[in-house]
Amino acid sequence: MFIEVLKYSLIAIFTLTLVCAAVNSIRSHRSTHPATTGVYRSWTNIWMGAMLIVLALILMFVFSGSTLSVVVEALFLLVGAYNLFAGLRNRSHYARLQQQAEGRSPHPSSPSV
Repeated sequence: MFIEVLKYSLIAIFTLTLVCAAVNSIRSHRSTHPATTGVYRSWTNIWMGAMLIVLALILMFVFSGSTLSVVVEALFLLVGAYNLFAGLRNRSHYARLQQQAEGRSPHPSSPSV
């Protein structure tokens, strides 16, 4: 019973991450400002990484422990973790660029005299 509930909740989370990744991808393609485009693309990476991790978890519960399925699950986990890390790193970079473009904070390397 618990495993069935877990499977369906993971499928719901997978669907949510899929929709969020698609929405941010569309936003990034429609954006005109480069920093805003970068922020949306980084969010797309974050959602794609989460989606791959959830997909690996779904595969762990659905398929038996054959060698091929374990290798595929491990690859999905690694690629998902890399996407998540790269998206978080890029988001902080582009968020700083976006703030500088809007004039909210001065450039961090400029000396204040």
